[in-house]
Amino acid sequence: MDRVGIITMREKPLTLVGTDVKEGDRAPGFTVLDGNLAEVRLEDFKGKMKVISVTPSLDTPVCDLQLRRFKHEDASLPHDVEVLNISMDILFAISRFCTAAEIERARALSDHRDA
Repeated sequence: MDRVGIITMREKPLTLVGTDVKEGDRAPGFTVLDGNLAEVRLEDFKGKMKVISVTPSLDTPVCDLQLRRFKHEDASLPHDVEVLNISMDILFAISRFCTAAEIERARALSDHRDA
């Protein structure tokens, strides 16, 4: 399902592809990669509360700010809460960002392979 004009980039409308996920909906399954190129699936976190943050690229100011905010919020969350940030960045870029931003608990994952 195409959703046109919901978001913009540099004031130009973009088309989102896929089903709209609303608050309270079950997240659709996914497979992404961690920093060791290992596959990570949504079901790997079964039984845990998940905060799923999606960013196009950590090398943009808004996405950088978003993950850094979760880094600070993360400290006050119970230990059974997993914060997952999924971006289209390649793994070395995610690793570089997480090292520089001292991201430790939040998991930065890549969807560059399957988009």
